[in-house]
Amino acid sequence: MTPTKATLDQIVAQINQVILGKETQIRLVLTCLIAKGHVLLEDVPGVGKTTLAHVIAKVLGLSFQRVQFTSDLLPADIIGVSIYDKTLGEFKFHRGAIFSQMVLADEINRATPKTQSALLEAMEEHQVTIEGESHQLPSPFFVLATQNPLYQIGTFPLPESQLDRFLMRLALGYPDARTERELLKGKDRRELLETLQPVVSIEEIIKIQSQVAQVTVSDALIDYLQAILATSRQSPRYQMGLSPRAGLAILHSAQAWALMHGRDFVIPEDVQAILPAVVGHRLVSATHEDASALVSQLIESVAIP
Repeated sequence: MTPTKATLDQIVAQINQVILGKETQIRLVLTCLIAKGHVLLEDVPGVGKTTLAHVIAKVLGLSFQRVQFTSDLLPADIIGVSIYDKTLGEFKFHRGAIFSQMVLADEINRATPKTQSALLEAMEEHQVTIEGESHQLPSPFFVLATQNPLYQIGTFPLPESQLDRFLMRLALGYPDARTERELLKGKDRRELLETLQPVVSIEEIIKIQSQVAQVTVSDALIDYLQAILATSRQSPRYQMGLSPRAGLAILHSAQAWALMHGRDFVIPEDVQAILPAVVGHRLVSATHEDASALVSQLIESVAIP
């Protein structure tokens, strides 16, 4: 077992104490974090999305801010605002919630498109610009956004171009019967959260992030990835194929997934493991099929080298 895998397994074990029966989703969220991406959790209220964000921040020792998105939330509420200081005779920038190592953007689709865009620009650039002056965001910087199903009242759907800014989209789903029984009979999740301690330092997280790019990707694996991209663009099943940015997202996620499992090279199974989370929100069906069916068809259509 590599030191990195041992560290990541320890992180997963800590999170599993509070978030029961969701190890795959937990590993995908951590994969997203160490790949320097951001994740969108889309699910009904009450399945543990917010709790997961709190637990990850606590176990990793990250500075944390929660922003509750509402229809009257303004961009300045997120990124900050310059206020004139009469004493100094100049404008002074007051930082918003975005200046945290982990930001929970709760119910992001309840805010207006203008406010959504302010957050997503900061995610992409890792900085904000106010009054012509750029302000760097902290490192590591990770946004976990939650989104309610679009059929709920008072939601503003994220357009495809903004969904594409998220490395992954995941759903936690309802627990199975055994896990739900354990949850009902166990301690309050908030009490368990208070007992958690950081298991890594910020420096260790940054070091792990730097190791992702060192995971080897063979020419055969690149051929496999290009075949996936080409199939998505040529098949009549898909109204819109995967972009080059989506290809990079798959590659970086597969490298991070391999690292999490103790390997310094990527295999096709790594690509297949992360593909539903990485491309499910990027593929557009021409026949109104759901995302899981589209991804399954894509995997089945491309031969493993």
